[in-house]
Amino acid sequence: MTNFLMQEDTVAAVDTLTKSFSQKWDAMDKIDSASPILQMAASHDLIFIVLGVSLIIWFVLLIFLIRLDRKVDKLEQELDNELK
Repeated sequence: MTNFLMQEDTVAAVDTLTKSFSQKWDAMDKIDSASPILQMAASHDLIFIVLGVSLIIWFVLLIFLIRLDRKVDKLEQELDNELK
């Protein structure tokens, strides 16, 4: 039986994300003169902003569906009354 030695790949992947995001952002120096919304976004984790926007979208969608259901119910009642 022949023993095959597998040679591992010696080429390392270049880490470009660390170089890109490890330095301090230039805009953070001027954050005090920015709008309140930008100050809030910079001071908190952005995940909370994404969560807030997605919750607003879900609530608007829910309200739209409830209103649509009421309108369809009203139209169904009108059709039932016309057919009787």
